[in-house]
Amino acid sequence: MEKANSNEFDYIIVGAGAAGSIVAARLAENPKISVCIIEAGPSDNRPFVRIPAGFTKTLTQKSITWQFKTEPSENTLNRRIATTQGRLLGGSGSINGMIYVRGQPADYDHWAQLGNHGWGYEDVLNYFSRSESRIGQDASGVHGRNGGVPITDMDWFNPISEAFINTAEEYGHIRNPDYNSGVQEGVGYFQRAINRGFRVSSARGILRPVQKNRNIKLILNARVTNIIFEGKTAKGVSFIRRRNGAITSINARREVIISAGAANTARLMQISGLGPGQLLQNLGIKVTKNLEGVGNNLIDHYGARMVMRANPKYATLNEHSKGPKLGLQIAKWLLGMPNILALVPSQVFLFCKSQPGIDFADLQCVFTPGSYKEGKHYVLDNYPGVTGGWWQHRPQSRGYVRAQSKDVYIDPIINPNYLDDTHDQDTMVRGMKIVRDLLNSPSMSKYLTNEVVPGVKVQTDEELLEFCKNFGSTCYHLVGTAKMGQKLDSKAVVDQNLRVHGIKNLRVIDASVMPMIPSGNTYAATMMIAEKGSDIIKQNVK
Repeated sequence: MEKANSNEFDYIIVGAGAAGSIVAARLAENPKISVCIIEAGPSDNRPFVRIPAGFTKTLTQKSITWQFKTEPSENTLNRRIATTQGRLLGGSGSINGMIYVRGQPADYDHWAQLGNHGWGYEDVLNYFSRSESRIGQDASGVHGRNGGVPITDMDWFNPISEAFINTAEEYGHIRNPDYNSGVQEGVGYFQRAINRGFRVSSARGILRPVQKNRNIKLILNARVTNIIFEGKTAKGVSFIRRRNGAITSINARREVIISAGAANTARLMQISGLGPGQLLQNLGIKVTKNLEGVGNNLIDHYGARMVMRANPKYATLNEHSKGPKLGLQIAKWLLGMPNILALVPSQVFLFCKSQPGIDFADLQCVFTPGSYKEGKHYVLDNYPGVTGGWWQHRPQSRGYVRAQSKDVYIDPIINPNYLDDTHDQDTMVRGMKIVRDLLNSPSMSKYLTNEVVPGVKVQTDEELLEFCKNFGSTCYHLVGTAKMGQKLDSKAVVDQNLRVHGIKNLRVIDASVMPMIPSGNTYAATMMIAEKGSDIIKQNVK
């Protein structure tokens, strides 16, 4: 093996996010294998990255994020919605809300039913456990204890949150102490990728411990401009460190692995000659392989929220985040005590069915004992407030990602087509009714006074839908643009072993390969894909 400071490596990984960090670390466990991982952004050694509450700041920091926006669409009233992605070591795992949700067993069984053998729930369960270091109960025995990413229970509680859970129980929902056990439905507190007051991403918990190894090289602040091909075999990549800067090329003896996230993976493949032929020709790009599925099948969770004014007797995050109360919380964080600086965006989950008669929960509802000013980015209201939110687990609407230039400094076109399907519209309305009923229930009247957003004037189904269209937004869960499927599926991009159809020595290992979006936040599923993908590769390493 050559030292990992040459221009040739066994494996080149594009992207050091939730998936790429894991793939690099697992492959580098073999000292005979050399690995190079290329990240477009800088290091994650930043206070607002490490402190959980800092996510409210990082989402607007251009130095560590892709400031993507969606295309205007009819069902979001032609708004351009910010769908920020991480551009730093750890990727979106370094700027996300740290909520850990595996999804439902049926999600992965469905992947297998689509022809992706080896991706059913029982097949992937151990890969969820591998990256996880569960700190807390594991009555079901399905959690990992020795992984690099600690998963902890909520430790700061607000009486209004507990009241919301109790109210949900009154309405027939079961209190669920562990929604990641294989039984998701119910209500309770979220699990999170936080330990001892700090965010722990896959880069921090899994990649960093092996960075000292001689066989792994991390290149930061470098944007990959194209995959290098010889015929239909991937041979390496080229990258630049600044716009119009010098191009550096490195070679892969074994494979190139793309782990750049749903938007950037699709864009990179397209500008490298893999994608819908007509699109590539329009961009003046030589077609290496006509793959119609590249950039298609984009799926995201589209959520909406409503706000209630709280009784001033019960302090919400709005009050705890100002003046002396904030000072007290900072002191508690410094002392390692439960505090608001180590919170995730939502405290409480409610996984439920939007209507009777369906097989599985199709809604994720959330509750936060705090509220944000409308139209402002994570600016807390100046009155006591709480928020209830909801989104559809498995939306039917499909969108796309399109490169609009070979220049990697020009953002791709991103159009999720939110609420394009009428079933999605109906489900959102039903979700809103569920959350509204809970917040306005007699049991919550002790804690909440009146509905601020959208307000009592919004009542009919048509008005509720219009509200969702006007004020809904992304959940930052972009997946599916290089979907896994059989070769006979014209829209499939990779096979069940994550190899790109019709191309040698090229794999995709990230959220792009999901054929369907899982029932929940996508961080856990992305790490699972990375763990399984790493094993698939290692099985062929001699």
